Amino acid sequence: MAPIIAWRHSAGMDLPDSEIIALLAGPTLVSWRRNARAKRVSLRVDPRNGTVIVTLPPRASRRAGLALLTSHADWVVARIEALPGALALVDGTMLPFCGVPHRISFVPGGRGGAWIADGEIRVSGEPEFRARRVTDLLRREARRGLSAIVADKATKAGLRPGRITVKDTKTRWGSCAANGNLAFSWRLIMAPAYVQDYVGAHEVAHLRHMNHGQMFWDLVSELTDHRQTAGTWLRDSGPALLRVG
Repeated sequence: MAPIIAWRHSAGMDLPDSEIIALLAGPTLVSWRRNARAKRVSLRVDPRNGTVIVTLPPRASRRAGLALLTSHADWVVARIEALPGALALVDGTMLPFCGVPHRISFVPGGRGGAWIADGEIRVSGEPEFRARRVTDLLRREARRGLSAIVADKATKAGLRPGRITVKDTKTRWGSCAANGNLAFSWRLIMAPAYVQDYVGAHEVAHLRHMNHGQMFWDLVSELTDHRQTAGTWLRDSGPALLRVG
């Protein structure tokens, strides 16, 4: 994920939820967040839609956020321009499924919602429901596939995971809660199988080590052979998955 640029400041005032601000790349949507735990003003670009997110501590002002945004405008513009193009879920789109391109094919007279056949993601039903049916299919497949990976890794490690869910997360491909519940981004189903294998191993390893110390990484390496290659893929190609839909 993109690094966060930040500085410290304090002062208080109300904030709009969002606004359009003119940057070098043109009008840019800026979303304002106030976080009670934040100790400094921070800035990042949402890779899903190019929104600039400015987070402020409780007493920081909008002026402080604007100062940070203005002083790092070149960085913001570069991050926005580097985002991959958005991929709409429309007829004919080539969408990756487990790393393999599949053509979205609308079948107006078909029945069954959405399904995968012969290298296609086929979608039936009325036009206004088709994009949602594609994402519903991908969510189901992600939960099924990642649950199988987690079960295999947990058995090898002698661990017992809690509930497994899939979400549309913004900054994490996976997470492990203190109670053993695991959550994954449904968008991982579009990544190659070895990337899914690594993320599953990573979160299972957190069932034993809730940190990123050496013992954690040793266990990850025991559970998957893809730590380095998958990490590189997520860094270089992962942002494109956030632009789907």
